[in-house]
Amino acid sequence: MKLNPFMRAASQWLILPSLVMTSSVLAEASETKKTEDDSTRMVIMASRVLPSADGLDSQELANMKASTSDTASLLKSVLGVNIQQGGGVSGLPVIRGMADDRLRIKVDGMDLISACGNHMNPPLSYIDPTNVSAATVFAGITPVSIGGDSIGSTIIVDSAKPEFAEQGKTLNKGQAGLSYRSNGDEFSANLGMLFATDNLSIRYNGVRAEAENYSAGDAFKAAGPAAAGRGDLAADEVGSSMYQSTNHALMFALQLDQHLWQLKYGKQDIPYQGWVNQRMDMTGNDSTQINLAYEGTFDWGLFEGRVYQEETRHSMQFYDDKLFWYGPNMTAPATDGIECVALTPGMNGCAAGMPMDTEGDNKGLSLKASIKFGEDDVIRVGADLQDYLLNDWWDPSGKGMWPNTFVNINDGERNRTALFSEWESKLNSEWQVQTGIRYEKVEMNADEVQGYSPMMAYYGPESMAFNMSERAKTDDNFDMTVLGRYQPDQNSSIEIGYARKSRSPNLYERYTWSTGGMVMRMINIAGDGNGYVGNLDLDAEVAHTVSAVFNYTIDDWTFTMSPHYSQVDNYIDATRCMSSNMNCGMMNQTATDAYVYLQFVNQSAKIYGLDAMARGLVADSTEWGEVNATVQLNYTRGENRDTGDNLYNMMPLNVTIAFDQKLNSWNNRLELEWVDAKDEVSDMRNELSTDSFALVNLRSNYDLSDNLQLNLGIENLMDKFYNHPLSGAYLGQGKTMSGTGVAWGTAVPGKGRSFYLALNASF
Repeated sequence: MKLNPFMRAASQWLILPSLVMTSSVLAEASETKKTEDDSTRMVIMASRVLPSADGLDSQELANMKASTSDTASLLKSVLGVNIQQGGGVSGLPVIRGMADDRLRIKVDGMDLISACGNHMNPPLSYIDPTNVSAATVFAGITPVSIGGDSIGSTIIVDSAKPEFAEQGKTLNKGQAGLSYRSNGDEFSANLGMLFATDNLSIRYNGVRAEAENYSAGDAFKAAGPAAAGRGDLAADEVGSSMYQSTNHALMFALQLDQHLWQLKYGKQDIPYQGWVNQRMDMTGNDSTQINLAYEGTFDWGLFEGRVYQEETRHSMQFYDDKLFWYGPNMTAPATDGIECVALTPGMNGCAAGMPMDTEGDNKGLSLKASIKFGEDDVIRVGADLQDYLLNDWWDPSGKGMWPNTFVNINDGERNRTALFSEWESKLNSEWQVQTGIRYEKVEMNADEVQGYSPMMAYYGPESMAFNMSERAKTDDNFDMTVLGRYQPDQNSSIEIGYARKSRSPNLYERYTWSTGGMVMRMINIAGDGNGYVGNLDLDAEVAHTVSAVFNYTIDDWTFTMSPHYSQVDNYIDATRCMSSNMNCGMMNQTATDAYVYLQFVNQSAKIYGLDAMARGLVADSTEWGEVNATVQLNYTRGENRDTGDNLYNMMPLNVTIAFDQKLNSWNNRLELEWVDAKDEVSDMRNELSTDSFALVNLRSNYDLSDNLQLNLGIENLMDKFYNHPLSGAYLGQGKTMSGTGVAWGTAVPGKGRSFYLALNASF
């Protein structure tokens, strides 16, 4: 019998007490509460002392919020974090060579899932930067209590904690802000309001952001029409980089003695978001989130519970810079039509683009109990449940796409049940240890599919083969962590650990089924321009990671060095597809300067590298104020152990040097960013290499009054032209549905010079 998530959750209430009594491994969940005036580092610690985590202080958050509408970009200053950009509000963090589903990303405690074949709606796109109160990255060993179904790092992003008034009083406050960025004419406006008594808190936050296409630092293509029947683009204009986004968040909180209840409602509307490294654009993303959480403090420790539901309606089509009409024009048959009129259904008709739609329904529940034993031991046990349902279908739009709707994924299910247990102990004044185990059962299935027409090449045989296959899959995944910290004195510490982590394939990796060229080109979560098809025989990835953190403080300087190594069994990579379909023929096997067609496969991989940082005081005087410097270095290398090929989208060596000045009411920052050339690329994917580059950014923050704050800055001060190593292939304009309609070999350019200005008022 299959239980819904809430019935299954109820059964876990019977399991938890026995876990508490019998477990020998666990960790504490402690909460650090912050106020508006707290300028300490805003880190949500997952345990008392272990493992190391990095976050953003309030000043860093304020500066970064003014410069971007993409929440992922807030993390750029965190050691080891880089950003893979696609849409203007939907960047993907890349940490130590891993991104997207390989990371565990929690937004207000929810495990969100991208309901899109191109992953255009990743978790961090559902919270606007202005609504972020705290952001934390566990780049190394992640505790099993906050990990799960991931082989890489964990990112935790939260909105503001509830505020309450003093006993017998009420609290009314609010804030409003406007920001403008010159490159792309980006504009955003935000409004927040709070009403609270001593036990009730109500908060609202709303944000609207929009932008036109941005410009690169120099020309990178010919000027002219973006596509037939479309407008013109300048030679330095990056097509399909426009967006518009609206987010609303409403929170109710009730505090009764040592018990806190929170109910959050979120609503997102993105009517369009161009996609510069995909053949499609987002033409609609409507999401509703309901998130109910409870925290209770008892004599024995802390109990936390959360239940949430996320419903997403997502659409893709060709937007303003990509060819919409495909097929002969009734009045001008020699060219693709500007006003192509559909003929009688058949191969000689024309197609009104390619509508692609998805619906995602994500239900989750988590339970955690943290129990303190004496002064030095903490045990944590818990359970996580998630039921996810996805439908992905493409209505026929013409040019032979009849009589059926193309069913890409039909009632795709991905359901997780997890139990975990951790123990953390301070053995003596020098040693602390943490160890944990986690079990996850991931059950996946999908119903029968169909192509546009059984008469069209390969749709009939391939859908029949898929429908006759065994599609129900179950993965039993085990995670384990062992971590220790040695701190001989106040100036030095060594943290070293081992983790075994696992991740099951996502629905697109496992259940997409057609090797039709047009279809494969629309399935791409890499941004490399290639086409992909799924694999029913995929196994779960298993990563064995060893990581260390060395910290040393001398005078006013702190030095951190963190080497890491991961060996990943069943790594989900890709190989050139092989079938009777012409797309998977000999030319596809040998092409070196073209987009190719690939199938997801399990192979073996290794990823290793080094993160290093030095931070300290440079000057402190009446004339210059307090000046601090930060130097960060990141190097990552990834190799396929089966083929010897390089792994895709590995960030080359990069160094950032920043100087922060505090002088009276001014907070100023000078950033120097250098990125090495990327020439260790994936031959299998025909990945593009990129040249080295250096950027200069200036940021300032000024308190005009106690209630009025000004942020201003210049990004890419020298208007440098560059291709970011992680941004993929340029597909921002033209005849993108066609396999040869977009020339191979152009990388996505980064932004040219951009001035930004933001004004925020509190009242």
